[in-house]
Amino acid sequence: MSPNVPEQLDAWRMVAARRRFDGSLPLSAMRRLEGSLVDTEGEVNYSLEFGRDDVLQVSYVELHVETALPLECQRSLARFLLPVKITQRLGLVRSEDEEAALPQDYEALLVPEDGMLKPADLIEDELVLAVPVVPMAPGTEAVESEWAATTEELDKVNPFAELARLKKQ
Repeated sequence: MSPNVPEQLDAWRMVAARRRFDGSLPLSAMRRLEGSLVDTEGEVNYSLEFGRDDVLQVSYVELHVETALPLECQRSLARFLLPVKITQRLGLVRSEDEEAALPQDYEALLVPEDGMLKPADLIEDELVLAVPVVPMAPGTEAVESEWAATTEELDKVNPFAELARLKKQ
């Protein structure tokens, strides 16, 4: 975590003060994301901006995350960098009941009772969601081919053919 960002922040105090934090994190610090990556070389640049919507009076934290995730292409099995640029506004809620009242462009973030949030966890959550289910490097093409049966496979006796012959008798 960058030296100017604490490991934990009081969400409600940050909203009241309308604080903004900018920094970077190494990919190697993200344990939950690590399993989806080929390696952990690189870093994540981010900004966190706390505020309150003037019209709707919704407390929020807005995340801006930018990085390149090292993934393995499932077509070529080669390492490639997936550019990721995320902007996400998270509406801060105290209970799940408040979630329904959030505007459509907000994602809910349930704040613990003590009000403390870990910025690194928020950033890692967004990156985990950004990893594709089946990573494929841009420009790789699907291999579509029909594989002809070999003579050995064609000459092999079909075990169900004998059952079909017995059934006819």
